[in-house]
Parts: sequence; structure tokens; C-alpha cells
Amino acid sequence: AMDCAKGVGARITQPSKPINKMRGLLRIHRRLPLLIAVPTTAGTGSEVTLAAVITDDETHYKYPINDFVLIPRFAVHDPEFTRGLPASITGQTGMDALTHAVEAFIGRSTTPYTRKMARQAVQLIHDNLLEAYEHGDDMRARRNMLSAAYKAGVAFTRSYVGYVHAIAHSLGGRYGIPHGLANAIILPHMLRAYGDTAAPKLADLARMAGIAPATAQDSLAAEAFIDWVDRMNEALGIPKYVSGIRRSDIPQMAAHADAEANPLYPVPLLMDRLELERMYEVVAGGMFEDEN
Repeated sequence: AMDCAKGVGARITQPSKPINKMRGLLRIHRRLPLLIAVPTTAGTGSEVTLAAVITDDETHYKYPINDFVLIPRFAVHDPEFTRGLPASITGQTGMDALTHAVEAFIGRSTTPYTRKMARQAVQLIHDNLLEAYEHGDDMRARRNMLSAAYKAGVAFTRSYVGYVHAIAHSLGGRYGIPHGLANAIILPHMLRAYGDTAAPKLADLARMAGIAPATAQDSLAAEAFIDWVDRMNEALGIPKYVSGIRRSDIPQMAAHADAEANPLYPVPLLMDRLELERMYEVVAGGMFEDEN
């Protein structure tokens, strides 16, 4: 709903420019009418970001538009609006916020402020997501998750995301997979694919959140962090792999992911289109809808 409002505001200020011509960076330019964002999930952080994600129902293409004018003027965080959120959506949107924080933190375009906000978001999610999932009327956990999503949004709107998002957008556009669910499944696979390039920063997060001992080596602490993500997904009822992917769709989805991420996203490890195609095989677990 927040992204829809951003898109409407963009069209109001640019009535002669269709939304697909605003894809990418800084294509709107003009200030939007007053926009007040009231999130009802603790996940996207859209109430504080410069992005709106658009799905083209005809082409099954999902893409972001990014412009500073899309940042809402005000954000209202009231945990009561999330009280009735189903457990499955609580879990998936919470892992969406975790993905924002982690991708912003491990990227190559961070600042002391974005690193601080990402760390705080990871800590809040570590301490509160399972409680909010298992006890939906716990307003303290709900409030802390709203704060986590906000802080993660602040981090990634300044430091951007990475290949998890690029792949998730392509899967969401092609198959209608909810964004938080796709992010949650892809995240541990992509963190493992980044390998040593992301290990020191993942180790930092693991030690900070108490996932690994303060004295743990980077490689072991990073592995502990990824294992914790796996355990969180399992506890939240999120599958290990994305089902329903057709191998014949992978080249086009990888091309979309490549166009979205390269060179915009400051990822720890650059991947070309063919390497991204391999990641679809990984997140599918080698099981494809159009094969026996």
C-alpha cells in the first residue's frame, strides 16, 4: 500500500510520464504531495525509504523506482496496527527486515550511521521476531519489530541492498512469490555464496547479537550467523528452497536481476548473469517445475 501511494504521488507530479519510465534512479525529480506512511507490517521499511517496488502484471516484471522525493514526509509507528497480523506474515516480513539490515551492512557503500542502524535492527530482530511470531499480542515485541524494520529501512535506503533483493524481485514478478518469503529463503544461500568476502561483516553481526562468542574467528562466527538465519526460517515455518521455479524461466529472470543489481547495488562480491543463473538453481534446491 505504501509503494502504491508512492507510485500515485509520482504520477501526480509527473502526469505525462508512465510509471515504467520511472524505473531506476532519479526519474521523478519533482516533490510529491504530502505523504504520510503508516506501516501495518514490520518488514519493508517503505515508510522511510526512497524506493517503491512495482509489478508489471502483463510482463511479470518486478522492478524498483528510486528517488529521494519518494521518502514519506512522516511515518507513524503504532504496534496496534500490527496486532492482528497472521503469524506467517509476521515471520516473513520480519525476515524481510533482516535481509534489509544484513544486505545494507555487508555492502560496500556503508557509513558509520548505516552500520549502526543495521546492527541495531539485527539485534532487535534477533531478540523479538520469534516472540512476535509466537505471541502476536505481545505489543513490546511488536513495537520492537516496527523499530527494527524502520532502522533497517534507514540503513538500506542509504546503503542499498544486494543480490538477494534482485533475485527476489524477479521471482516475485514471475511467480507472485511474496517478497518477504522470497528474501527469507534466498538470504542464507546468497550469504554462503558470498563466502569470504562477506565473512568479516557477518562475523561482526554474529558477535554483536550474541550468536557467536566474542572471541570466535571470522569464518566460524559468519557460519554461525548463517546457521542462525537457517534456524530462524525453520522456526518461522519458512521453507529452505523456492518451489515452482521453471528452469526455462531462469535466463530471463537472471537477466532482470543482473539489470537491477549491476552496477547499482554495492554487493560484497560481483556476479555476472551466468553466475546469477546458478543462484536460481541453488535456491530451487535443484528441483524445477518443468522437469521430472
